[in-house]
Amino acid sequence: MIPELGHFALILALCMALVQSILPLLGAARGRLGWVMLATPAARGQCLFMSLAFGLLTYSFIVNDFSLAYVANNSNSSLPLQYRISAVWGAHEGSLLLWAQILSFWTVAVTIFSRSLTLIFRGRVIAVMGLVSTGFILFMLVTSNPFARLFPMPMDGGDLNPLLQDPGLIIHPPMLYTGYVGFSVVFAFAVAALLGGQLDSAWARWSRPWTVVAWVFLSLGITLGSWWAYYELGWGGWWFWDPVENASFMPWLVGTALIHSLAATEKRGVFKNWTVLLAICAFALSLLGTFLVRSGVLTSVHAFATDPARGVFILALLVIYIGGALTLYAWRAPGMAKGNSFELVSKETFLLINSVCLTIAMATVLLGTVYPIFTEAFSLGKLSVGAPYFNTVFIPLMLPSAVFMAFGVMARWRADTVARLWQQLKYICIGSVVVGALLTFMLMEQVFIYTALAVILSLWITAANLLAIYERLRGQSGLRSLSTGFIGMSLAHIGFAVSIIGISMTSYYSSETHTRLGLGDSVKLAGYEFQLEQLRDVSGPNYQATEAVVLVLRDGKQITTLHSQKRMYPVRGMPMTEAGIDAGLFRDLYFSLGEALDNKDWSVRIYHRPFVRWIWLGGLFMVVGGLLAAFDRRYRLSVRRQAAQLAGNGVVPGTAT
Repeated sequence: MIPELGHFALILALCMALVQSILPLLGAARGRLGWVMLATPAARGQCLFMSLAFGLLTYSFIVNDFSLAYVANNSNSSLPLQYRISAVWGAHEGSLLLWAQILSFWTVAVTIFSRSLTLIFRGRVIAVMGLVSTGFILFMLVTSNPFARLFPMPMDGGDLNPLLQDPGLIIHPPMLYTGYVGFSVVFAFAVAALLGGQLDSAWARWSRPWTVVAWVFLSLGITLGSWWAYYELGWGGWWFWDPVENASFMPWLVGTALIHSLAATEKRGVFKNWTVLLAICAFALSLLGTFLVRSGVLTSVHAFATDPARGVFILALLVIYIGGALTLYAWRAPGMAKGNSFELVSKETFLLINSVCLTIAMATVLLGTVYPIFTEAFSLGKLSVGAPYFNTVFIPLMLPSAVFMAFGVMARWRADTVARLWQQLKYICIGSVVVGALLTFMLMEQVFIYTALAVILSLWITAANLLAIYERLRGQSGLRSLSTGFIGMSLAHIGFAVSIIGISMTSYYSSETHTRLGLGDSVKLAGYEFQLEQLRDVSGPNYQATEAVVLVLRDGKQITTLHSQKRMYPVRGMPMTEAGIDAGLFRDLYFSLGEALDNKDWSVRIYHRPFVRWIWLGGLFMVVGGLLAAFDRRYRLSVRRQAAQLAGNGVVPGTAT
């Protein structure tokens, strides 16, 4: 009965999505406000039925209802409860349901927090999001029904992929999907603005908080994913330039560019065409990532092994949604009013440089990701594009963005002068170069050009943002001039600088060894001695493991003990490695137990990773900074002012067109 109820709930959600998408658009076109007003209740009804379907699938996992094929394939009676719940989104069908569920939450959020917008505009936004929901619910019902029955019902299930039986994977996919799907909001705002010809500063002001919140969730998802890959996969790395990693990184890059472009459009009314194009591209790349994960066109530890026919369905959705939006853009863009003028040296110019650099960097990642797919599709041979390409092409493109970031923080709107900027920045420029060079040459045994540049640029970005805060504090308004948005921007920039330090130091100064150890054996690495003290058998709820107890000594004194496991999950017959990590602010010690060898020795991997925690610390700074910026009270006040202005003109915000 539960599966049938879940399936029926999806059908009702589809019906609500159709009402949500079709009637408001027709009503807006024909001036029938009653039809437009159906957008909000239909969106909330769709969310209600999606939540019912999601709740029923979760319940089926909790009670081990193996009559559902999806539950039988991805759960087991011995699976711990928390992983039974996370197994809901552990494979294709359930993760797609999560995708649609999150989209319904975003839509309801728009109905709640955008009530001051005009009725027609809000109705169009909700309708566009309804069109996206319609496509994905149809996709589920036609090709990927999570409520499909299995006959005969097995006595037990096939278990969740052991890679996914980890606390990090409980929260990583929901965060990542919330970011992915969040860009549908700014996409809907862009399409609604194109339909109504309302591409102005107000549109940018409405869109910007939604964009920042989506970017925050995507940043958090990427940070969690990198952290999970580091400690769970047993290879000691934090980023592999895997195609699915790239699929989440590309919308992040464009989303970052979009945030900066929206700031210029909101403040000065410039870059309208560019900003709308970025909004469309951000969501297009989110859909592309969904296609890459689910199409079967690539091999990845993150990808779902699915029928390629499903990929064709998603590709069709991508063509319809993005092709339609780009067609509308091509029709409307030439008629957009030109923005205000600005000088070559101005904040607008630096924001444009930043967004263009980020977009070009995204294009290089996109090329490296899809090029092997095309070469294989056209029988040109199999080709692998790996880290050497991305590091060689991507890093130089990001350097100008880092350099101009400080100028963008300090420059004035509309017009500035080189002389004034140099007067403000000369001391931190010289200081960053001198201090950065001294730190690199004095503290590092070997100097690499990229690490020296990374330290200098990190100091440059941090100092410029601290200087901007100081300049505001010494003004007449003092603390009142420090809005949460400005503090958030500064914190996000400093977080970027912190991540630069972590990435460069880890990339160039890490050391590792792959060797064999027996009981009592030891090996030295980076001034530390790793001694295999004990091997013991341990049991988990659904696995058996051999655990290595490793003493870590420095100068003959024990400083910590590491525990690494080699697990075997009998249901799946799949081995997994759990690394032992001693984490520190300035270095990680990492021990990974490999395979048992003939004479009772074990193959092991040992890593010394300097500053690796700074990568994720910087990511957290960016997340917190983004949250502060998104909830800046100025956005709430501007919405109230706009509502008051409309009311003063005799227009009720909820009904204006």
